[in-house]
Amino acid sequence: MATTAQARPAGPTATAERALGPDLARGFMLLFIALANSHYFLRGDVVRGGFPMDGSWLDSAVTWLVATFVDGRAFPMFGLLFGYGVARLVRRNEALGPRGVRRLLWRRSLVLIVVGFLHAMLLYVGDILAAYGVLLLLGAWTVRWRARWLVLLAAGFFALLLFPSADSLSISTDPPDASMLSPDLASMFSERIVVQPFVMLGGPIGFACPFLVGLLAGRARVLERPAEHRRLLTVTAVAGLTVAVLGAQPVALMLAGVTDVPSASTLELIGPLHDWSGVLGGFGYAALITLVAARLTGRTGRVTEAIRATGQRSMTCYLLQSVVWAAVFTPFLLDLSGTLTVAGTALLATATWAATVVVADQLRRRDRRGPFEVLVRRVTYGRR
Repeated sequence: MATTAQARPAGPTATAERALGPDLARGFMLLFIALANSHYFLRGDVVRGGFPMDGSWLDSAVTWLVATFVDGRAFPMFGLLFGYGVARLVRRNEALGPRGVRRLLWRRSLVLIVVGFLHAMLLYVGDILAAYGVLLLLGAWTVRWRARWLVLLAAGFFALLLFPSADSLSISTDPPDASMLSPDLASMFSERIVVQPFVMLGGPIGFACPFLVGLLAGRARVLERPAEHRRLLTVTAVAGLTVAVLGAQPVALMLAGVTDVPSASTLELIGPLHDWSGVLGGFGYAALITLVAARLTGRTGRVTEAIRATGQRSMTCYLLQSVVWAAVFTPFLLDLSGTLTVAGTALLATATWAATVVVADQLRRRDRRGPFEVLVRRVTYGRR
């Protein structure tokens, strides 16, 4: 038997061994990622929470839907799944020992940071890959912590969201700036090189709680063995989504124009409420999709398999979305940020997601991974 020093990485999980729940969750939530990212490109006379406030009744309805069910809810779920995947990697490579596992995680973090940086500079400055890379760089030290310390640290990061603040994106009145909509290539690079480090280094603070919860869930294999954790998943789905929907209403109704914009002190309360309830909503979505996947296991149809394939190639599909945003919204390309409405942009986001589902399904039929998934695995595990 090989010793720890002689052990080799176990390599990526074979497609046939992957649980349906996490992949289905990633694939479906990429639709929410598309909806969440795309509306922040829109311009208007008055912008709040990334939505122009001068649209039609249909735009108001779509704004309410996105603010209630999407914004601040999808990214926490991806953070949880990221932590869950890290726990799985650690479990598969225990023979390497703590140092060997940390090296694997650091190599993965390095490729995420590099790809994320290039993504931010060339396509979309709101990139999350580099932030995940920084989070993994630091989080590699926590993967063997005892559960109670992970719980305490996750609770600490969650508590940061509870304090009154005017910094929530859900209440921001900032229109898209030059780093989002640059008039030319020179200004695009000069603006983004300043903004990207703040996104890359600040993002891990918001993703830390879901990441740590994902580590805990991954250790218990909650999403892979839903039958053993049905009660936990059911309670998380019902409670998490209920809190998320109710917690979003003060902001969602305001953005939809149903209620008036409150005082600054009230905004500083309802913005964080929208954010922290969204974290619980992200957990609820992961639990709900896992329960649905448990019922579908063994009898999936073509649509389910296509969405599953999208989740298995989530990094590639996420980057493909940004190609569309860059082409459609960049001022020196199609420049539709002042033309598309909220409803039109939501339709574009849905069509973009559907197109990535088709691409992922074609790759599945050819038994090929996504190119960026291949890159991450090659850097993490080597040629093996």
